[in-house]
This record gives sequence, C-alpha cells and structure tokens, in this order.
Amino acid sequence: MSCPICSKPTVKETRPFCSKRCADLDLARWFNGSYAVPSGDPDDFDDLEQALDEAARKEPGADRPH
Repeated sequence: MSCPICSKPTVKETRPFCSKRCADLDLARWFNGSYAVPSGDPDDFDDLEQALDEAARKEPGADRPH
C-alpha cells in the first residue's frame, strides 16, 4: 500500500500514510475544505423544510400521531 499523499510505502504506525507529516497534511486538507463529503441536503432552510415535509408524507404511518 502506498501513501495517498506522497506515494511512498506506508508505515504501520501511521497507516495509510507514510509518516505523521503526511497524516497531518491530509487532516489539514479536511480542515480547510479541500476535501468534502457530498451532501444531498438543501442549502436553503425553506428547501429543507419542504424536503422534510415530503419525506414525512412518504413514510408509512406518518399520518398517525406517535
């Protein structure tokens, strides 16, 4: 397995990275927004409210109180 940052062989202590430096570089990329997990959530609160209402209508038993 090779380091995803620099392609050197990995080290057991810092797997999947080759060193703490590369692990820290990867973490910094997450912190500064270089990496992001895609989301299907609406950005606007009105869109979010509408999406929640639609999802509630699709759920079986959504019309019955808990």
